[in-house]
Amino acid sequence: MKAMILAAGLGKRMRPLTDTLPKPLLRAGGKPLIQYHIERLREAGITDVVINTAYLGEKIRQFLGGGRELGVTIVYSEEPQPLETGGAVNRALNLLGPEPFLLVNADIWTDYSLAHLSRWSMPQHILGHLVFVSNPQHNRGGDYTLDESGYVVPQCDEGLTFSGVSMLSPGLIEHYPRRRETFPLREALDFAIANRQLTGEIYDGDWRDIGTPERLQQLDRDLSVRVPPD
Repeated sequence: MKAMILAAGLGKRMRPLTDTLPKPLLRAGGKPLIQYHIERLREAGITDVVINTAYLGEKIRQFLGGGRELGVTIVYSEEPQPLETGGAVNRALNLLGPEPFLLVNADIWTDYSLAHLSRWSMPQHILGHLVFVSNPQHNRGGDYTLDESGYVVPQCDEGLTFSGVSMLSPGLIEHYPRRRETFPLREALDFAIANRQLTGEIYDGDWRDIGTPERLQQLDRDLSVRVPPD
């Protein structure tokens, strides 16, 4: 199994921290955010990793290289400008291959077990399995919800927040009729939801959307307590 880490965003809400450093390389607990994901992927036995880059992408490549020091093999999907999440996956399909893959947003932190997700067996008619969390303060309305059979459905009164962690079939993008160079992944997810082709699960452990300098600082404080410095 392969994995893709979405790392091409501009990080506008993190300025001035991202004026000279891409968001995935911002540090918390002594490590860049993206390094946590790579380490968890390696622990899950996933060593083939695709990373998309655009804004200050050369700094990500300089830091990670081919992934040897972290025990993985990294290939890069370079974008002339950010293609949004759907466009990014679409561009990288030839690198990801024909089998389901894990997709992780670089700008989150979680202790969710990627090994657990990698063992999930995707039924033939399903195009993706999404991990959800309870709604944080900055997304009180949520994104979607799950029905009693575990299918993802449009949210009703109380939704859930998509964590940015999922297993996807390439068919999610390949079969989306409006796929184009630049588009959000949510469009393809909504199309699959309408056809009952997405399932999901709820994770109640530690998950953070590192969308502001304040959230990064809080994560840094929390991780510094958990993990003694080297």
